[in-house]
Amino acid sequence: MNDLDRPSSSRREFLRRLSLGALAVTGSSYLTAEAADAARPAGRKLGVALVGLGNYATGQLGPALRETKLCRLAGVVTGSAAKGKKWSRDYGFPERAVYHYDTMQRMADNPDIDIVYVVTPNGLHAEHTIRAAKAGKHVISEKPMANTVAECDAMIAACREAKVLLSIGYRLHFDPYHQELMRLARDKDFGAFAKMNGKFAFVMGTPQWRAEQKLAGGGPLMDLGIYVLHAACMAADGATPLAVTAHEPPKERPDFDVDVAETIRWTMEFPGGATAAGATSYNDNGNNFHADAPRGWIDLQNAFAYSGLVGKTSRGRLKYPRVNQQARQMDDFADCILTGRPTPVPGELGRRDMQIITAIYEAARTGNRVTVQS
Repeated sequence: MNDLDRPSSSRREFLRRLSLGALAVTGSSYLTAEAADAARPAGRKLGVALVGLGNYATGQLGPALRETKLCRLAGVVTGSAAKGKKWSRDYGFPERAVYHYDTMQRMADNPDIDIVYVVTPNGLHAEHTIRAAKAGKHVISEKPMANTVAECDAMIAACREAKVLLSIGYRLHFDPYHQELMRLARDKDFGAFAKMNGKFAFVMGTPQWRAEQKLAGGGPLMDLGIYVLHAACMAADGATPLAVTAHEPPKERPDFDVDVAETIRWTMEFPGGATAAGATSYNDNGNNFHADAPRGWIDLQNAFAYSGLVGKTSRGRLKYPRVNQQARQMDDFADCILTGRPTPVPGELGRRDMQIITAIYEAARTGNRVTVQS
């Protein structure tokens, strides 16, 4: 290891000041591309290990790590040794950095891995996050954070005890269209948003783990609807809803979505009287979000996609260059580690969304208005 590879305290302090200075100039709480270029340690990026090599890791996170400024793929955790070896060849990390789920603890002996990104099914997030924390690694857990609020609490506690950072894979916090939604909510250009609605749904063609209660935790609300409720909280300037109502209509394909909901519709009530209507399904289509305020509105189509978002406000069309949401997300987390800046998408945010989801399920089950617990 040469001096450029050694994460010395002096260099980290330099990076901290440099990055914070860039943030002060831009007025942003997120790492800009320019700040990432300036803050990149010469000769070393933070190493990321992906836990789970399914479609999202293969199609999005792996390619995004080729574009990141502050991190790189340094290892994988998989149940397939052959798949792990192929990843090591394709991404240029040593085969000794291929781990099985049962040997995750051995990452503690690998200084090349700084961050573990948990991309396994929802029901495994808590177990794998806690294992990564015990190995002394910072953690990103893909959304939804876990299947229950209790699991979220265990994940937060494990990371706190290990003194590592925990972040949730809310990639849209790093997309310019959703950043504009948050800015409008914060600055109140149109006044406070009072009425929101959104839908995220698709027709699932073949059975998969997302339709299994044990692994998915609840179906389309966990997988897709979480984007809608999260966007509504963005439009409410980060507020948590006070209460929810919900309805689960009869299943049209009961043999397909056997132990999870097929479709759920719900309404969220926010402090100050704002409301948000949401819908999600594994047997319908939709990808949109809209928010109205006294003096204007914002509308997002293809709202929750990886790219190709279309946005407009009452002032006109929004035009932003294409960004790699996942690359920006992971670079921001790497910068948080290097600088000590709090992540804008911490475990507590994932826990909040699980509180809302839990309330929606209870409302759908009982037909009652349900208070969102703290």
